[in-house]
Amino acid sequence: MEKKAKAAFEAGIKLGALYHQWVGTPISPQTAGSVEKAIEGAVGLQPYVDEITVKIDTSQMVLNAFGYSELSGKMFDVKIRTKVGNATCHAQLKVEEDYPMMTIIELI
Repeated sequence: MEKKAKAAFEAGIKLGALYHQWVGTPISPQTAGSVEKAIEGAVGLQPYVDEITVKIDTSQMVLNAFGYSELSGKMFDVKIRTKVGNATCHAQLKVEEDYPMMTIIELI
């Protein structure tokens, strides 16, 4: 597989796995920072991940009677950079038109 294609594939598969693994996680405004770091740490361990930043939009949270919310895809703003050889893919997961979209920003 061409290195650029593999870098793009790896970015996409990591964002998709992140989305489906973490949606539904109990979260509150007080724990959002530690969840962001946990996601960055877990995804950052995977092959070809060069950098990842995770931000959770706590304004989207609707706290239940027990004081927490559930993480939804619309709360994510994630940027990832994968590197395969000299090929690099910058990709993002963020809300566009009220839907969490995964997008390749740059492939070099």
